[in-house]
Amino acid sequence: SLGLIKQSQQFNQKSVKIKTKLFYKQQKFNLLREESEGYAKLIAELGQDLSGNVTTSDLILENVKSLIGYFNLDTNRVLDIILQVYECRPEHDEFFLSLIQSYMYLCEPETLCHILGFRFRFYQDPNGETPSSLYRVVAILLQHNLTDLEDLYVLVSFTQIKSDINNRKSPHDNQKLGLLEALLKIGDWQHAQDIMDQMPLFYATTQKAIAFALCQLIHVTIEPLYRRLGTPVGIKGRPVLFLENKRAPKQVESFEDLREEVFSMLSHLGPNLSHDAILFAKVVRLGKAFMKEIQARAKQENSEILFSCLLSITDQVLLPSLTLMDCNACMSEELWGMFKTFPYQYRYRLYGQWKNETYNNHPHLIKAKAQTIDRAKYILKRLTKEDVKPSGRWIGKLSHCNPTILFDYILLQIQKYDNLITPVVDSLKYLTSLNYDVLAYCIIEALANPEKERMKHDDTTISSWLQSLACFCGAVFLKYPIELAGLLQYVANQLKAGKSFDLLILKEVVEKMAGIEVTEEMTVEQLEALTGGEQLKAEGGYFGQIRNTKKSSQRLKDALLDHDLALPLCILMAQQRNGVIFQEGGEKHLKLVGKLYDQCHDTLVQFGGFLAANLSTEDYIKRVPSIDVLCNEYHTPHDAAFFLSRPMYAHHISSKYDELKKAEKGNKQQHKVHKYIASCELVMTPVHEAVISLHVSKVWDDISPQFYATFWSLTMYDLAVPHNSYEREVHKLKVQMKAIDDNQEMPLNKKKEEKERCIALQDKLLEEEKKQMEHVQRVLQRLKLEKDNWLLAKSTKNATISKFLQLCIFPRCIFSAVDAVYCSHFVELLHQQKTPNFSTLLYYDQVFCDIIYTVASCTENEASRYGRFLCYMLATVTKWHGDRTIYEKECGNYPGFLTTLRATGFDGGNKADQLEYENFRHIVHKWHYKLTKASVHCLETGEYTHIRNILIVLTKILPWYPKVLNLGTALERRVHKICQEEKQKRPDLYALAMGYSGQLKNRKLSMVPENEFHHKDLRPTNVVAALVQNVSGGVGLTSSLSVTAAKVEESCTEDTGIMEYCLEDTPSGVLTVVCPIVKLGIIQRRLN
Repeated sequence: SLGLIKQSQQFNQKSVKIKTKLFYKQQKFNLLREESEGYAKLIAELGQDLSGNVTTSDLILENVKSLIGYFNLDTNRVLDIILQVYECRPEHDEFFLSLIQSYMYLCEPETLCHILGFRFRFYQDPNGETPSSLYRVVAILLQHNLTDLEDLYVLVSFTQIKSDINNRKSPHDNQKLGLLEALLKIGDWQHAQDIMDQMPLFYATTQKAIAFALCQLIHVTIEPLYRRLGTPVGIKGRPVLFLENKRAPKQVESFEDLREEVFSMLSHLGPNLSHDAILFAKVVRLGKAFMKEIQARAKQENSEILFSCLLSITDQVLLPSLTLMDCNACMSEELWGMFKTFPYQYRYRLYGQWKNETYNNHPHLIKAKAQTIDRAKYILKRLTKEDVKPSGRWIGKLSHCNPTILFDYILLQIQKYDNLITPVVDSLKYLTSLNYDVLAYCIIEALANPEKERMKHDDTTISSWLQSLACFCGAVFLKYPIELAGLLQYVANQLKAGKSFDLLILKEVVEKMAGIEVTEEMTVEQLEALTGGEQLKAEGGYFGQIRNTKKSSQRLKDALLDHDLALPLCILMAQQRNGVIFQEGGEKHLKLVGKLYDQCHDTLVQFGGFLAANLSTEDYIKRVPSIDVLCNEYHTPHDAAFFLSRPMYAHHISSKYDELKKAEKGNKQQHKVHKYIASCELVMTPVHEAVISLHVSKVWDDISPQFYATFWSLTMYDLAVPHNSYEREVHKLKVQMKAIDDNQEMPLNKKKEEKERCIALQDKLLEEEKKQMEHVQRVLQRLKLEKDNWLLAKSTKNATISKFLQLCIFPRCIFSAVDAVYCSHFVELLHQQKTPNFSTLLYYDQVFCDIIYTVASCTENEASRYGRFLCYMLATVTKWHGDRTIYEKECGNYPGFLTTLRATGFDGGNKADQLEYENFRHIVHKWHYKLTKASVHCLETGEYTHIRNILIVLTKILPWYPKVLNLGTALERRVHKICQEEKQKRPDLYALAMGYSGQLKNRKLSMVPENEFHHKDLRPTNVVAALVQNVSGGVGLTSSLSVTAAKVEESCTEDTGIMEYCLEDTPSGVLTVVCPIVKLGIIQRRLN
């Protein structure tokens, strides 16, 4: 209509002809014209013997072309027949590949893909099965790029295999999986990887056939490197046949090649490496060889990348594969051979991934986790002390493949039921090294669980789950060779974060592994044994007899030194003591704060004792800084700083003494003493200079730095030999030997062995006693020479004693039970050696006169130690009080009992200046009264801490106080009242009060009336005016004890009728012993 076509009729005819040719005319050869003889000749041509060199693909191709032309054969069908013949003759790959490649020039490019698609379509019938020969041919064609995977992939069926993991169908039901298997078998990793990337993660390798094929490809690829570096010494191994395919991945010769070629294969294999245990071992051994190489040589360029890749393979492949292996302990040990070369931080990270994430990534792993939990429940329900062995074997088998899940459940049960601890620990003897390491991680993870409350609901005690875990830690780390570094670092990190609850773990570990107990409930015999040598401590100082802790102590020491945790843990614990009160305490109950403080302090004492006993001199000196650095830079409290430094001083003095003895050979005892004193001066002189910075200069006006350092550097081992304790332990050994001789049932060889052990132990104890005796003699000689320079007393004697108590006695007497004994013995030594400017009377007066504030500020354990200290003080005072002869012998001519202390010192000749025996008895009575007054005050406050602490102190000093009947009666009435008041409110106070009340009643028969304790009827002498006159007289005045009968009645208390006596230190240097009225007169005179 537009006039564009001039001849419309001709145009329409031409259009019809073109459409007819396009849509209806047959393009293929007329099949009716094809002759079957041509196909027969074609098959004969392709099936001929190809082994000779005469027949080539080019010649065959020309013959095929001739047959096509002569018999009018369809070229597509000819190509199909060539492929079928190739399937039947797989040994002639090279020939058929060349033929097909040449023949493809006769066809369109996509023809081969379509023909293969029709072949696959033919086998997609539900009952059909695609032959493996077809997969192989297609795989080889893909490898040689004769067809394209993207075009072919859409023509291959993907039959979804059922999700039931027990219904393992053949991958041949799924043509894509079958093709993948064929690609892996011929070594075409590139195309195989493309197929696997299009499937869900690890879906393909879940099929055993594909997993085996991929494993075999990895075997071939790593063979040269494994033979060179991974094969264990003395093992030949079975060689792996190489692939003849030149297009297969190249075999690796270095670890860099391993990363590039093999790690991707392993990543796709994933947990299904469990199908091939041999390949698993090979990969692990190569990893071990790599770690040895990077440790032996300097850091290489790619070492960090390779190490990161190795960790990834371990996380994604090795550990999940171990989970799916069937109780293979050998593979667990093999894996540990590589794991032990990793730092524990990397290992624990891998265990965490394995436990918390890996099990959720694969259905088989989810099933394994559920089965492990069910089996663990079954075992633990039947676990008892009687069937530890069979249950242990079950646990061992279960732990080889799923340790994280098993141990997580076991620890959960232990936290609930602490009676499981012993049988569980005994049943863990069948674990592998890897399992023990995983157990250590699981323990740390359980401890760090943020969902668990570390306090019970009453907020006054530590939760039972934490106590159970701590007990389990101590037992399991003692019995089995588990690495301690992670646990120790966890405790250090908790302390660094200001949390002290987990110190319970460290306390249990040190107690079990080193045999060092920390308890306040020790007997007098045990306390005496702790003042001796190490052998005596081990035999008589602890409740449980210490046996076989040498190896475990060495393991603990090595862990501390290798990771440099010894000093940091000590300093953190020392700092955390105050942190418990001022930082961590917060809103916590005062009872809990006290317990945490005691736990922190006791662990510090225990841990410091372990280091002192096990570290060599060099290790200790190298790690512990000087005292001024500890206190000023690390802000360590002085008592803890000296506690840590004390063994260093002892080691250093001992080594210097040995050097001097070797340099100058002399056997005379006097020469040895001089050498010892010289070695002490060499070691302690820098310490004397260092301690000056610890206190203000005013302190050193009364106490010399030498005295301060000497007090803090010595121990009870230096001052006295516990002969009774040595004799007691030797007697026990003799009794044991007699029992061994009398035992008729014991075999002779066993008898001989036990007797030899007892004899050797006896010899050690006797030798140790002799050594300590010589040491104590040298120390006492040293102190005798130094004592004149100790107390300067530039101010009053009272101030000197106050500083001595404040800076020395009080901090140390509550540090440990042995230190409480040391303080009392040191004071006795000061008195016996007639130390200038030391007033024994003033010292005891300040100790006994007002204990309220000291008792109130103590924790529970400190109150127990303070009670021990007071007990030893009262024992000495009671000894002097009870016998005039002893008093005259030990106090009569000593400067500590002068009633006049002149600035010129003690002249030793004025008998009138000495305190008379009866006056001393009055003062002792006054001290007893002061103790009673302070005790009653604490009991009446109603405060929990006051009542608890004074009851603890009273229980400790019960052997020596109360001795006076009316004081005991007054105390008994108040304690009885506490029992009635606290029975329903505070049961722990009620229990303490009832215990003390019962003991007090038992000792009531030994109490005496006041007039027997001291003479009350003194001759009335009015000396008040004389005392006032003497005080104004200056240096030469004296004073005496005076009592006015009329005034005594006024100063008596309502309950006890006791007169208070006071000790007064005047500015002129005069000590006066007066009654309150005399004291009032002196004060009035001073005011005037």
